[in-house]
Amino acid sequence: MTICAATNNPGKLKELRRILEKAGFAVKSLRELGIDLDPEETGATFAENAALKAAAFCRASGLPTVADDSGLCVDALGGAPGVYSARYAGAHGDDEANNRKLLAAMQAVPEGQRAARFVSAVCLMLPNGRTLTVQGECPGRIGPAPRGHNGFGYDLLFIPDCVGAGAGTLPNTAGRTYAELADEEKDAISHRGRAMEKLEAELPRFLAAGAAE
Repeated sequence: MTICAATNNPGKLKELRRILEKAGFAVKSLRELGIDLDPEETGATFAENAALKAAAFCRASGLPTVADDSGLCVDALGGAPGVYSARYAGAHGDDEANNRKLLAAMQAVPEGQRAARFVSAVCLMLPNGRTLTVQGECPGRIGPAPRGHNGFGYDLLFIPDCVGAGAGTLPNTAGRTYAELADEEKDAISHRGRAMEKLEAELPRFLAAGAAE
């Protein structure tokens, strides 16, 4: 199956492509398909925004489309930035400004109260309108300063509770951020990786049900 990866974010595209191709799908980017869209994310939840994006890009591409809406939810901030993660500081996709604002908001929060989680809702939409939506989460905490170079968004600040190790996971005793993990270490525990695992597991049943209709 050839799938349209519905994102304009280069870091997210790289991650989606890596995960989808590993699962056996052919992936086309928006650039490869000649699609220039930026649908407004008006949903109140990650799942609603993922569905909005999947629908827009599925119509434009005519292909089965995978769209992700993800973000960071910080306990001490009442779940913020949440669905506003990409535009937390105002401008959409300004990672440095978003990270600065988050660090400022967390400045007085002590170490033991910096719990957070990354959340990813992934929606697969077929050209006939059928959808499959799954969600994955990765628990962790917010670090005191940016660290690492292998990531984007809040990856430089987010310290996951565990890291991937072979076919399993290990406690993140070294306190490495998402951006300090190798790709395989991150994919095994990441919110997006976990959502894509669910998508892969549920896809045969979803496709079979559609064929029987």
